[in-house]
Amino acid sequence: MTDGAADSLTLLSDLVAAARKAGADAADAVLVDGTSVSVAWRLGALETLERSEGGDIGLRVLIGKRQAMVSSADREPAALAELVERAVAMARTVPEDPFAGLAEPSELAAHIPEIDLCDPTELTAEDLIESARRAEDAARAVSGVTNSEGAEAGWGKSMVAVVGTNGMARSYWMSHSSVSAVALAGEGAAKERDYDYTSAVYWSDLESPEEIGQRAGDRAVARLGARRGRTARLPVVFDPRMSKGMIGHLVGAINGSSIARGTSFLRESLNTAVFAPHVTIIEDPHRPRGLRSKPVDAEGIANARRTLIDQGVLTTWLLDLRSARQLGLKSTGHASRGTSSPPSPSASNVWMEPGSVSPRDLMADITEGLYVTDLFGQGVNGVTGDYSRGCAGFWIQNGEITHAVNEMTIAGNLKTMFQSLTPANDLTLRYGIDAPTIRIDGMMVAGG
Repeated sequence: MTDGAADSLTLLSDLVAAARKAGADAADAVLVDGTSVSVAWRLGALETLERSEGGDIGLRVLIGKRQAMVSSADREPAALAELVERAVAMARTVPEDPFAGLAEPSELAAHIPEIDLCDPTELTAEDLIESARRAEDAARAVSGVTNSEGAEAGWGKSMVAVVGTNGMARSYWMSHSSVSAVALAGEGAAKERDYDYTSAVYWSDLESPEEIGQRAGDRAVARLGARRGRTARLPVVFDPRMSKGMIGHLVGAINGSSIARGTSFLRESLNTAVFAPHVTIIEDPHRPRGLRSKPVDAEGIANARRTLIDQGVLTTWLLDLRSARQLGLKSTGHASRGTSSPPSPSASNVWMEPGSVSPRDLMADITEGLYVTDLFGQGVNGVTGDYSRGCAGFWIQNGEITHAVNEMTIAGNLKTMFQSLTPANDLTLRYGIDAPTIRIDGMMVAGG
């Protein structure tokens, strides 16, 4: 792995040097190389087996305050020379961006932390096939499961390298593994579907295929007999698969690009109470084996663990260099990028700290309410915070989960939803963005 990284850094150094020679005032380049294997197993037979190897290079050049970005998968000298020529020609013609620019050398991270991001074990197709088979077998063994959409398993490893004319030069390896299953229960129009999956940096950290398959089957069977609930303003409890979406809405609302454009419903909320005092939300880009971990940001700026929400109070925006310049602030080390677009702000591993009560106790005083296990549609307005989503799940009666419900809608506004949110104590770090079971009082629930 080390030799590949060294060769990639050399290639990128030559590329940005060529861009300077061609007339660029500054340049940076990013390279992503990867290998992945995936399998799909359905109804006791192998359905697909795919392996891919490849990579891409992106070059960004700046001439004054004009910048352009181009990418290519071809690494032949002639192709790279053409890449430089195209990028410089584009940069001469695009409009100026007063906030564009690389980091100053003094802004670059002085220390690059070592994070356990790459599993040295390389999975074979046979390993993946066996895991997918076990997951589907477990799902189909659940009483009431009548069919299967199959199970999948995947493994991949990739290297990221970045070099800039400002002295930035870094590379790191990362890996990812996953197993999933989808089960169906019932017959005809009464058929129901559900799923489960596990993902991790290390294959050994995955939940067992049997656990994944059984949960997928159990969830599908539990949804049989679903009907619509009534329309009322009620408490809504979100299963952890769905509760993490609330953190996603927060992360989007404090993204520096949205704040700089004035298009976030939280644009005036820095250093104010956005959640109730019992809510704390953490981000840690250096979490060992974290699904979204990275040693520094995409512009070479140091990143660090942060308390985004400290006992209800919003403490920071998520800023890259461009959005920070727009706001007259400093980058918070949140730049992310691909090979075909310039950097933009993005979060790493984020989670809501668990509360003090169990999910059962969280629901104990609910006379009537809704437990949400699935959400549909994109009915969230990032400018106003208005929230309206289709959903399915279970009806809560006198503190107990009773029958399945579907074809429901829940609505509210994220500002008031955040303020009335209460977390349970069942946090598990599974997805990269995570939350425990949460309860939000006073939502509009609409059914039949």
